[in-house]
Amino acid sequence: MLNSKQVIASSHIGFGTSGARGLVCDFTVDVCAAFTVSFLNTMQDSFSVHTMAIAIDNRPSSFAMAQACAAALQQFNINVIYYGVVPTPALASLAMSKGLPCIMVTGSHIPFDRNGLKFYRPDGEITKADEIAIINGDFNYRAIEQLPPLIIDDSAASHYIERYVNLFDTAWLTGKRIGIYQHSSAGRDLYPLIFEKLGAEVISIGRSDTFVPIDTEAVSEADCQKAIEWTREYQLDGLFSTDGDGDRPLLADEQGNWLRGDILGLLSAKALNIDGLAVPVSCNTAIEASHYFDVVVRTKIGSPHVIAAFSALEIQCSRIAGFEANGGFLLGSTITVNGHTLAALPTRDAVLPVLMVLHSAFNDLTAKSNSVSTLLTELPQRFTYSDRLTNFSIERSKEIIEYGLQQPQELLAQLNFSSDQLSAVNAQDGLRLSLTNGSIIHLRPSGNAPEFRCYAESDSELNAKSLVEKTLQQLLSINLNTSIVNEVN
Repeated sequence: MLNSKQVIASSHIGFGTSGARGLVCDFTVDVCAAFTVSFLNTMQDSFSVHTMAIAIDNRPSSFAMAQACAAALQQFNINVIYYGVVPTPALASLAMSKGLPCIMVTGSHIPFDRNGLKFYRPDGEITKADEIAIINGDFNYRAIEQLPPLIIDDSAASHYIERYVNLFDTAWLTGKRIGIYQHSSAGRDLYPLIFEKLGAEVISIGRSDTFVPIDTEAVSEADCQKAIEWTREYQLDGLFSTDGDGDRPLLADEQGNWLRGDILGLLSAKALNIDGLAVPVSCNTAIEASHYFDVVVRTKIGSPHVIAAFSALEIQCSRIAGFEANGGFLLGSTITVNGHTLAALPTRDAVLPVLMVLHSAFNDLTAKSNSVSTLLTELPQRFTYSDRLTNFSIERSKEIIEYGLQQPQELLAQLNFSSDQLSAVNAQDGLRLSLTNGSIIHLRPSGNAPEFRCYAESDSELNAKSLVEKTLQQLLSINLNTSIVNEVN
């Protein structure tokens, strides 16, 4: 017999902001089983669990991991529904409607040599308390000797398509040409169906047989150039894509310029008439400056923190939502859209925000012109940019953060900024330095990969990008005051 707590403790797999993440080589069959057994028992403390749902992304390792999870569940006579390759929100939406816990096998945007397990309660994403319970769950199970066959149930895919197509009474995208950058996204075969049912002429582009790790918070220069070239070549009115598991969107306007995720979220929340909004501290301050929302709550980065803020918003507001700087949109309450009921989906979703922004651009009679780019001109002109250092040790990242918290002016000097530019320090999540000229630099270690992220906000896109590039370059050679670091540690 194996013990879940012991196997997890020795696995080198930890929880980040989006579930358990780690190297594929560390996600052995028995490690996947240990997490599954502990998750099952954690859920059974609060729910009667007889069936569990599983879905995967397109990573080469995901199917075998799903088989291992299913094998573990079968030891405890739990029925398994396997929905195949679908976006994470498609799995979550159907599982929540059925009152089922579920497991999404995905590493989202991280490289293909890594993967992960994301867990959902019957009522939504697991809490931080659930994470602790899973890690410390002390349960025995038999070593997995054989991986079971999994037969695909396609109802999660069809349910997800219907969720959004049924919001509209007309084919309002008729006459519009929408490109879909498919790459290896888990939803690449669903998205064309949604847009076609809404009347669009769909151009599918860039499908890949190998996994493409697209990070919507740090879109590569190559993907920026592709968007411009594809938009011009195919005369697109918009270009849509997502990250690997389809919970973070990318939308480019008719000129091929990708919208920042928090701007996409801002526009979609406005279109949905949201009155209570929860967003991470890293999101664009245009959210408050727009005055579109009655209440805005700032949280730590990560969907669990955004979701946790919904309970307080429910007291004051009736239409609640949240989004992250990466674009993932979380609908916190069931609302009416175009006379149709849209069920709450408190987990990141890529399709809803894109549809609502396109609908605003092409159907809002108050819009100045029939384009996505026009919507941007109506917002407060604040610009954000983000990127990250990869293969950068988490320990080193934490040292830099701690140094900056203790000596923010000295850190600014190390980054080649004048120390007298500092106006405020925010330690809500990482280190957020506000400068006297209105610019913001925000440093934060990734919660699930050896990456150090930098966010910046300024009065122009060029300035924001320059701030990030300059900061990341200086971080590579930064020389910390070791005495201060040692005192902190």
